[in-house]
Amino acid sequence: MKKLILSFSLLIIVISVNAQANRTEVLQGLEKNQVADQNKALTATLKSSSRLFGDKNDLTSVIMVIPSGSTVSVLGSDSAFLYVAFEENEGYIFARHAVIDKTPVTIQPVIRQEEQPVQEEMPVQQQQQQQQISRFTYLENKYGSSMAARLYSGKIWRGMTSEMVKDSWGSPLKINRVISDNIIKEEWIYKNTWLYLQNNALAEWGPVGR
Repeated sequence: MKKLILSFSLLIIVISVNAQANRTEVLQGLEKNQVADQNKALTATLKSSSRLFGDKNDLTSVIMVIPSGSTVSVLGSDSAFLYVAFEENEGYIFARHAVIDKTPVTIQPVIRQEEQPVQEEMPVQQQQQQQQISRFTYLENKYGSSMAARLYSGKIWRGMTSEMVKDSWGSPLKINRVISDNIIKEEWIYKNTWLYLQNNALAEWGPVGR
């Protein structure tokens, strides 16, 4: 009788251990699935061009016009709007202008680089020379030698893009933007000069009135 009770007790212990192991495997599987889901980003493709609003309750807060066929990352949604990210901008578009993509996009994890050893600080003049060389190299790699020389010397001309203007003159003190249909008109204010851009191209400029 004692042997029977002992055998029965051992059987119960073995069953309990196996059940605990199975439960651990299930929990580990759920954790892996959660991590996999976190690495998936929901995207949408625009059926037509759509304005990106900074505030969905203020339809004059247009940041830019996203072209038809563009893919945006969906960060949130409600019945009328999608909260999306496009290029380096975040804002709201009308939900009816986009179709949610069925296949999520995998987000690559960011790998932190090892910390670089602290270097001795260069003299100010040497730092300035290094910055000038780095800036021209950046412009040359981006636009070619001829265009880089014009931008490096601070020249502007009709037809240059807004990005070229920033590479030549830097960011303006103020931007006044008006959007009519799909035409974006902008007035960039610098210290002594205003620039007029239409649909991302420089059209006119003149001195700032005192």
